[in-house]
Amino acid sequence: MSAGNAVELHGITKRFPGVVANDGVDLTVAHGEVHALCGENGAGKSTLMKILYGMQAPDEGTIAVDGTTVHFRSPADAIAAGIGMVHQHFMLADNLTVAENTLLGAESRHGIGKAARARIAELSATVGLDARPGELVERLGVADRQRLEILKVLYRGARTVILDEPTAVLVPQEVEELFTTVRRMQGEGYTFLFISHKLDEVRAIADRITVIRRGRTVGTADPASVTNRELAEMMVGSELPSPPARTSTVGDQEVLRVEGLGLPDPAGGRDLLDGVDLVVRSGEILGIAGVEGNGQTELVETIMGMRRGARGRVLLGGADVTGLSTMARRERGVGYVPEDRTRYALLGEQSLWENRVLGFQSRAPIARGALIDRAAARADTERIVSEFDVRTPGIDVAAAALSGGNQQKLVVGRELSGDPVLLIASHPTRGVDVGAQAGIWAELRRARAAGLAVLLVSADLDELIGLSDTLAVILDGRLVGTADPATVTPEELGTAMTGAAA
Repeated sequence: MSAGNAVELHGITKRFPGVVANDGVDLTVAHGEVHALCGENGAGKSTLMKILYGMQAPDEGTIAVDGTTVHFRSPADAIAAGIGMVHQHFMLADNLTVAENTLLGAESRHGIGKAARARIAELSATVGLDARPGELVERLGVADRQRLEILKVLYRGARTVILDEPTAVLVPQEVEELFTTVRRMQGEGYTFLFISHKLDEVRAIADRITVIRRGRTVGTADPASVTNRELAEMMVGSELPSPPARTSTVGDQEVLRVEGLGLPDPAGGRDLLDGVDLVVRSGEILGIAGVEGNGQTELVETIMGMRRGARGRVLLGGADVTGLSTMARRERGVGYVPEDRTRYALLGEQSLWENRVLGFQSRAPIARGALIDRAAARADTERIVSEFDVRTPGIDVAAAALSGGNQQKLVVGRELSGDPVLLIASHPTRGVDVGAQAGIWAELRRARAAGLAVLLVSADLDELIGLSDTLAVILDGRLVGTADPATVTPEELGTAMTGAAA
């Protein structure tokens, strides 16, 4: 073990029933470096980070921090050793202030008085957080929330920070601000483990890149010399197909029309949706770009019938469905990939074939009269597993046992079943690896070519630009402009999303 290294993992092995998540993984992170960890969903990244953060214990192998072998029994042990983790999904209390969120659970470090305020101010400067300690978190933008998450782990004494998919919800300008923060902190001696599927960003920020595949260490790459394609092929173990040429399949038939949709804020603030008009035609993908919190979620949920707008109409195939339930809209051929698969798309403790039934209880091939046809449900789940490359020991496995990417492929496969006429896809590849992402994109393109209309909401600007036939920008609950995906750049789109172009 070398004192020159912040973290050393040797021979880490972790087994679960039916699967070896980590199989002798080695990872060495030097003091003061940004070290990226890449791999497909299911490759073992999350398990490895949970082991390093004390959330799980390895079956075999050793962990050393600053040259000393450690045995973490909980995250508290990892935090005491100087390891902090910023999770992909923020863990903040919106109704508390910046200071209260920082102090929560860490009151013993600096008390709750003058010393605590001084330390928060010092760390705010380190992470570039301009928000006042007394400001409510609900008023912070996405980038400042992330800075606050970093501040929280630093306040608890972290010198090595794990960043899990830190740019998933950031626009390009915010990504560059984050990278500026990371580089400044690196200069102050902090160490980072950077987990991401975005290979351009990995190569831009990392000093070294370790790739793991199927639970094993594949190798370490130099970001200055490796290409995105080489990295991707290290991750998946085979050559990736080249993306297809952009071709239009947009038809004349209007599938979805939204007219003057308005949704008031129950808290009495500005309207969540304010006069939204849009049209999606057969064979068209209409992309909606916007910084999170500008009405995308409300727009999707209102179109799906999960919320009732105060004004406006939703028409499907020319028929007014404004007053219909969510199930009635689904029965008319609307597929739905929600933004949070674990909350809205899957029952984690239920089997894959039972999750296949969700939302299709009244339709063939799942329904047989008033009953569920178990044999048909199981057979169709086997089809989805095969066609969408869902990696699982079997269809009786609980959905929670799958990696995030494989859960997402199951959801997309289910929602593209039954020949839908419209797919509402909200962040369809959030948190999935390049292999799974390429597969989902290919399925969406294939369905579009067959005439499917798609409303695509995403924070991934490359996804929006690469898939969409038309792009619209949402800001403060209004559609404020359109862009041509054939010519717009991510930077131009990001500027429009933040309102800086106005």
